[in-house]
Amino acid sequence: SPDRLATKISEQWQTWDSMRELWKRDKEEIRKYVYATDTSKTSNSSLPWKNKTTVPKLCQIRDNLYSNYTATLFPQRKSMIWEANEKDANSKRKREAISNYMAWAIDQPGFKHEIDKIILDYIDFGNAFASVEWIDDRVLQKDGVTKAGFVGPGIRRFNPLDIAFDPTADHFERAPKIIRSTISLGQLKEILERLSNDENREEYENLWNYLREIRSNAMKWTGEWAERDNLYQMDGFTSFQEYLMSDSVEILTFYGDLYDVDNDVFLKNHVITVVDRHKLIGKKPNPSYFGTPPIYHVAWRKKPDNLWGMGPLDNLIGMQYRIDHIENMKADIFDLVTYPVQKVKGYVEDFTWQPGEKIFVSEEGDVDLVTPDVNVLQSDQAISIYMEIMEVMAGAPREAMGFRTPGEKTKYEVQSLENAASRVFQNKIKQFEEQMVEPLLNAMLELARRNLTGVSTIKVFDDEFKTASFQSLTVEDITGIGRIKPVAARHFAEQSQLVQNLSNLAQSPIFQLLAPHTSSVNLAKAFEKMFNVEDFEIFLPWVGLAEQAEAQKQSQAYQEQVLQATSTASGMGEDFDMPPMSGAMMQEQLMQQQGIQ
Repeated sequence: SPDRLATKISEQWQTWDSMRELWKRDKEEIRKYVYATDTSKTSNSSLPWKNKTTVPKLCQIRDNLYSNYTATLFPQRKSMIWEANEKDANSKRKREAISNYMAWAIDQPGFKHEIDKIILDYIDFGNAFASVEWIDDRVLQKDGVTKAGFVGPGIRRFNPLDIAFDPTADHFERAPKIIRSTISLGQLKEILERLSNDENREEYENLWNYLREIRSNAMKWTGEWAERDNLYQMDGFTSFQEYLMSDSVEILTFYGDLYDVDNDVFLKNHVITVVDRHKLIGKKPNPSYFGTPPIYHVAWRKKPDNLWGMGPLDNLIGMQYRIDHIENMKADIFDLVTYPVQKVKGYVEDFTWQPGEKIFVSEEGDVDLVTPDVNVLQSDQAISIYMEIMEVMAGAPREAMGFRTPGEKTKYEVQSLENAASRVFQNKIKQFEEQMVEPLLNAMLELARRNLTGVSTIKVFDDEFKTASFQSLTVEDITGIGRIKPVAARHFAEQSQLVQNLSNLAQSPIFQLLAPHTSSVNLAKAFEKMFNVEDFEIFLPWVGLAEQAEAQKQSQAYQEQVLQATSTASGMGEDFDMPPMSGAMMQEQLMQQQGIQ
């Protein structure tokens, strides 16, 4: 007994999902090449070569991009700022409270784990999707005591294969979208119990009994299933009956605007949940203050008329195919040279192909070797050229791997060339930060505003005094009109350029005019932040002068000890408070004194 609105959402899922069939096949081929151990699992398997070696260049490019993206996005503990849009939200206390709360939230292990998967989607699929969720890791024990755990906002990554939307829409934020998820029966029961209240408890109990009954009937039924349409063809299952006999439950969650034909109602900005592709289990307005679903999308290479973007590996599949083709062809030629084909003419007795073997032939018989053209073996240079081109086209310059480009360069020319060569990389990571990280952080803050109750205690690390403390916050402390702005990736190249400019300025004659107006303390703080060495406490205000004073104090103390020891008569050492010193000890102290001076 299907619900009409539920089946309409299911049909919409199938329509949008079928529009990207070619895209899914292309992504499947990329993933096969990334995880391939030989060519038998790739499209190269159709080639008639005996050798099946694959050169994992595509996988290496993926790992290189992933390593550089993660290192650039979160290089420091606090890589974000709060920009207020009203006077009350711009106070120092408000900025510190919001920054400390968000720094505490992203410092949780779950955040970094999910952001890593989102970055890999950005590289593998060229499209990454994520949302936010409220996490409560507290555990109620048997004695009624609640075990402490993280309670706060987190992020949730969506597999690009489990989300469907209209790819021709103008903006992803406004486009209706459907997210597919698979849960267990126990999780479904927990969801229904959480959604039920005094008004709809009976309705949800009847729905649960219905879902259990159709599964029970599917297990008992021994006849043939007449599939009248493909509406109930579940992804990952051979038939709808097999799906019902499993412990899995498919959930389709619709976000956006939808017209309900039966009730003649336009459902604007709603969240509608469908189970088994034909039953509604939830229909409510979107509770977010933003007015749009908190689901965010970023594409690596954008398309003007299609929201599904391209990835950095899409255009490199053909070159990976070519590299494997040449490598295996070369290996087969090596085999033919080592074990050449034998051409037997006339009558020849059986023989074993080995050194010193005698071959007996008739008058017209002969044995000859068919040797291939060995010029094909000179293909290593072609493979190297292809690999270098792939590296550049993926937006990861060779300097990112620690290799310098050819040619002699001056002291600062290397830095300038590296910054210029990394512009594609900088653009793509900046794009990810602006379109994915920044919306997620603001959505996390909005979610905390809606769900935080009472007083929350967070751990705060003081960068100035290098100490950790605990701060109590309420929902009013983190409420303000403004936005969280991450600044890690955007300042990554700027900081590198700033170090180079400051170094050039320090060697310029004009710096003598600027020196009286330069703060050495702030300059030290700038270098500490750019070099990311806060934990080592290298740059502290006037710490060099303090250490010099301490060195002079210790030097004077050692000099007094040496003078006292040298002026003592033989046998009179016991009259002094200091124990008698041997010649070796005196020599060691003199050496220490000279070293300090």
